[in-house]
Amino acid sequence: MSDMEASALREMTVDELREKHRQYKEELFNLRFQNAIGQLSNTSRIKEVRRTIARVLTVMQEKEDSVSRAGVRG
Repeated sequence: MSDMEASALREMTVDELREKHRQYKEELFNLRFQNAIGQLSNTSRIKEVRRTIARVLTVMQEKEDSVSRAGVRG
């Protein structure tokens, strides 16, 4: 799985973003597990995945805010 750019994430629907979030959380769990038992050689991947998760959550929040604002206006 490669890291996603925010622009690519913004093109996704909220449901697709939720799925990406689930996938990255699962990957993070696996990376942490591998690190705990000493099998992880590239520990910087943990940091990359954490940042990607934050990126996904930020875009999800932006989308949900824009939907709720649109509902309040109209």
